[in-house]
Amino acid sequence: MTSMDAPLEPLLGAKTAKALETALGIGTVGDLLYHFPRRYAERGELTRIAGLETDEHATVLAQVDRVNRRTMRSRRGTILEVRITDGQRTLNCTFFNQAWRERELLPGRRGLFAGKVTSYRGALQLANPEYQLIGVPEAGGADGDEQAAAEEFAAALIPVYPAAQGLPSWSIARCVRQVLDVWEGSEDALPADLRRRHHLLGFEEAIRRIHRPADHRELAVARKRLKWDEALAVQLALVGRRHLVEERPAPPCPPVGDGLLAAFDERLPFTLTAGQREVGGAVAQDLAARHPMNRLIQGEVGSGKTVVALRAMLQAVDAGRQAALLAPTEVLAAQHARSLAELLGDLASEGELGAPEHATRLTLLTGSLPAAKRRQALLDAVSGAAGIVVGTHALIQDRVRFADLGLLVVDEQHRFGVEQRDALRSRDDSGTSPHLLVMTATPIPRTVAMTVYGDLEVSALRELPSGRSPISTSVVPVAEKPSWLDRAWQRVREEVAAGHQVYVVCPRIGEDGAAGTAGQGGRRGGDAEEDLDELAPPDEGGGARRPPVAVLDVAPRLAEGPLLGLRIGVLHGRLPAEEKDTAMRAFAAGELDVLVATTVVEVGVNVPNATVMVILDADRFGVSQLHQLRGRVGRGSAPGLCLLVSEAPSGTSTMQRLDAVASTTDGFELARLDLELRREGDILGVSQSGRRSTLRLLSLISDEDLIAEARGEAERLVGEDPHLTHHPGLARLVAAMVDDERAEYLQKT
Repeated sequence: MTSMDAPLEPLLGAKTAKALETALGIGTVGDLLYHFPRRYAERGELTRIAGLETDEHATVLAQVDRVNRRTMRSRRGTILEVRITDGQRTLNCTFFNQAWRERELLPGRRGLFAGKVTSYRGALQLANPEYQLIGVPEAGGADGDEQAAAEEFAAALIPVYPAAQGLPSWSIARCVRQVLDVWEGSEDALPADLRRRHHLLGFEEAIRRIHRPADHRELAVARKRLKWDEALAVQLALVGRRHLVEERPAPPCPPVGDGLLAAFDERLPFTLTAGQREVGGAVAQDLAARHPMNRLIQGEVGSGKTVVALRAMLQAVDAGRQAALLAPTEVLAAQHARSLAELLGDLASEGELGAPEHATRLTLLTGSLPAAKRRQALLDAVSGAAGIVVGTHALIQDRVRFADLGLLVVDEQHRFGVEQRDALRSRDDSGTSPHLLVMTATPIPRTVAMTVYGDLEVSALRELPSGRSPISTSVVPVAEKPSWLDRAWQRVREEVAAGHQVYVVCPRIGEDGAAGTAGQGGRRGGDAEEDLDELAPPDEGGGARRPPVAVLDVAPRLAEGPLLGLRIGVLHGRLPAEEKDTAMRAFAAGELDVLVATTVVEVGVNVPNATVMVILDADRFGVSQLHQLRGRVGRGSAPGLCLLVSEAPSGTSTMQRLDAVASTTDGFELARLDLELRREGDILGVSQSGRRSTLRLLSLISDEDLIAEARGEAERLVGEDPHLTHHPGLARLVAAMVDDERAEYLQKT
């Protein structure tokens, strides 16, 4: 019996097996059978060329439209230009010094064409593609087996596989056919009763149908079953993780009527929003329990998450515990420490002369603190002298200990993996797990909440506190309207003249070519050489695109050019901690007019006097990141302005994405757009450990109901069999599907 773990070499031969392993990472029968088709074409129809993207390795079923052979001008030889069509759009195929192909690539013939999609002079093209004409023996140099595979490939629904150079889709189809002919199936991981309840195919039948469907109905039922495998694996892992956490005792932190929290509430200079009161009440109730709270607070930029978190930390301190706040960067950790100190006032002055009765001590702990300050911060944590400890990843290190950690707050949860979060659940020696509160200013669609954050209870803050000013956003399309960039710098000078301040954000630091902190959509590259007012439009195909602009290039150009005379500062991740803090303090104090920075200012930075955010190379950032950056302005009484500077040509998907960001400040709407633009499998993979995910089919947009059903089944199964001891098939499914090697909660089986 051919198992899913069996190597491919005995079945396909050494050469083919090596090609699959090298090009696609496919080494076993299971790897190949889980290499599902990317899409399907109807019999008699042609694949849509409009859906192709530059730089992808694509396979299209198309018809030869026109053939032209010409002599190369710069060197000896000929170019054969073949235009293929799907009936609506065209795609150019170019062959160098292969004039003989003109005899078989005749207008009207149909075939499968595979290669890397590039762009030349504004038109899509495949350079030297592999091809297999349908109904033409030996066409394209293929052997008889490949011809037979291609004929079968085009006989019914045509599966189009993710391919690679030297491995066109029809070759992968042939490999799948050979393996399916000898594969005898494997044990079904899903219990029979679950399959009956949800009308699901057996595993073997689903695998066979997804590769060789007779029609769309067969394909739909096969996909449904295999999506269930993926959804259930993720939900079992997350529900199981939550179950293990809840099995551990937690330090109860019940509210105290006349303690530090009450004193803080009396001093609040503003009224909490209804959302802050509602979420705060749920958090307070969770903290009082003897099992760990695991709650995520999602909310718009400026919705008041920090105040909710601080009130929770004060409740923990009132109960005689400690609270820790983990931030993703030193800049943000220092900003949080300053903000919390300002909010608390003398309530954070325990040990000082004249401190109030219920005061506590606030300590900052980061990796780059001077040795003496770091030793004192560590001592404050382990002795219990600090009620609140604010830090970065340094808090995850083993030598950091707390006297009695009752609450852990993690800011910007999307920057941390589940394993990093779990590392902080046992930072003291009491054997208990602290309560966990995580926050994100990136609104989360429901299905993402059930997957990426499926081990957490989710609360949302949608209401903005009173006093927040509106933010308008405009795209500056440099390629079409270069004068608009001049106007952008004039606008900056006008805001500074009015007494306000400005951020200028770049994707990269510069100097040695190191990347900055650009997130989704960020790209690496060398130093930029172009002047900011002479940005050339990018070559969206095979041509080289200039590197992203960098802080260390932009700051001096602005100081010597359009922003001459303004006080300009620089902030980026490679600066020593003291210099970062100095720059941020100077900007916050109004001693700088313009701060040129990487995305270290993305989250948490609060300078109410900053009214303009100029984001250069905005197309190199993701939707959520642009929304986060935009939230740094409009935090005071004056309205905010965000300018998205991009070279992208009008009408491209890139410019459409920027226009969408400019059209709304609704983070929840943008979160859905971001989900549509990003690879969902990657999102689900990051939800676990950051390793490569084996998820292939599940859609967080269209499979919401299926994911919810899988969630219910996972809760039932884990409730009955917490460690899946009586469901070994499901345990294997989780280990293989979610984490490739293991699922953490299964270690206890």
